[in-house]
Amino acid sequence: MHKTRFFSGIALLALSAGGCGWTGTSSERDVMVPAEPTLIDFADPATVTGLTTRTLTEGDSPTSRYVHITYPELADAPALNRALRAQAERQLKDFRARTGTGPKGPRPELNVEWQLAAVTPQAIAVRLRTGEFLGATWGNSTQTYWYDRRNGKALESTGLLDGKDALRRLAVLVKDGLKVRGPQVEQDEVTADGDQFDSMAFNRNGDLVVEFDDCQIGPCSLGRLAVAVPAEQAAPLLSGLGRRAQDSVREQANVPHDEPPVAPTTRPDALSSRAGTVDCAKTKCVALTFDDGPGPHTGRLLDLLREHRARATFFTVGTSAAAQPGLLRRMSQEGHLVGNHTWAHRDLSKQTTSKIADSLEKTQDVIAAATGQAPTLVRPPYGAVSQDVRDVTHEMGLALVTWDVDTEDLRGAESAGEKGTPEDTSKEIAGHPKETNDDAKDIADRAVRGAHPGAIILMHDIDREAVDVLPAILKGLRGKGYTFVTVSELYGSAGMQAGRLYRSGSELRVRSP
Repeated sequence: MHKTRFFSGIALLALSAGGCGWTGTSSERDVMVPAEPTLIDFADPATVTGLTTRTLTEGDSPTSRYVHITYPELADAPALNRALRAQAERQLKDFRARTGTGPKGPRPELNVEWQLAAVTPQAIAVRLRTGEFLGATWGNSTQTYWYDRRNGKALESTGLLDGKDALRRLAVLVKDGLKVRGPQVEQDEVTADGDQFDSMAFNRNGDLVVEFDDCQIGPCSLGRLAVAVPAEQAAPLLSGLGRRAQDSVREQANVPHDEPPVAPTTRPDALSSRAGTVDCAKTKCVALTFDDGPGPHTGRLLDLLREHRARATFFTVGTSAAAQPGLLRRMSQEGHLVGNHTWAHRDLSKQTTSKIADSLEKTQDVIAAATGQAPTLVRPPYGAVSQDVRDVTHEMGLALVTWDVDTEDLRGAESAGEKGTPEDTSKEIAGHPKETNDDAKDIADRAVRGAHPGAIILMHDIDREAVDVLPAILKGLRGKGYTFVTVSELYGSAGMQAGRLYRSGSELRVRSP
């Protein structure tokens, strides 16, 4: 394992009373507060050897739901991988049961991102942050899974505690810590219930940080609440794993660590290193685009592109890009173009302007730190665009890119069907169900049959089967005389303007409805 770097996160305001600290947080960008007891040092996933990301995604019929779930997969923690996969599948199954097909309007959306709350020789902790949109506002919740390196077992957060009696005693301490909030917080709602204590981790001092979900113990307007139980009060309540995790987190906080990479202050606009070698006004050009990565199969996809001397545009999700910056560097070095696909793949059209900007800016920084170039293109998740999205991207100097040829490479039998616009895009769970040979042939046929000069072709690099079909697509398109370029090269000297929506190189501009 490489030397671990850390990022601090969580909280805007903190008070302390009765020996415990509490905090209420806003949903805006996390702001560090000096001596904040609920602050957790998140490990930089890019420094963890053998880590990749897995993605479950869905966005089928025009009246159905949007889903994007990501979680880490670690080579040396198989039990943790199984637990995270099972949790993702449970969440998706439950969300499907509660939403289904509904009337026109904002689509229900499930979004799960992750952070590493601990990576030590003793334990690993993965904090899952879930957001749900059911038609009015977003609701957020957290859940933290722990992995005991000593015995190879994965546990929920209550595994940090020494049984039910310890959980009851912890509930009393947490209630005491919440008294400072007054009547707004429903202290009586705090019980020795594992569901309420499903997200716990340690801060750098060894204090046990207990997080609650939105609306769980108070009005939704309070957002997330967290309590830090001082280390000396928490220690008698801990299990063997809990004690080892507490000690190792505290020890690691005092070990000098590398600073995270910083995006260059002056960064040129992203451009393929081979831009200008093809004149698409005289040549039949198409742009292959890959969304939602990087993932476990991106490296092999890059091998295939190099083998077939083809270039592409990768619209990367910030959380996955931050975990695997080496793949972004390789994309850039091999003549591909790296674009912005937001931080966590939430539908931007449901967001405020500040959250739109935050999601794009964080992803810009991660990509620039890895490649030395600032993206000029953004693909809005699900192809969904609003006037606010146009305004923010215009201010940030980003052009919006969707597509006009959908290979439907992630669509399974359950969601099969025709669709028209990018906003109607349909994606089944990545990797489930598995595509058959006939499915792979259909994907290749859609790409080759739908291609035309200036086509922007949608694919994904998060699923093995989708990558497997790439050679057939490259062979078929090259056989029809097409040259593979990046998206920006389709527009030649005319260029692409910030805030405008582009879906095909054969069109000057497409207006969003």
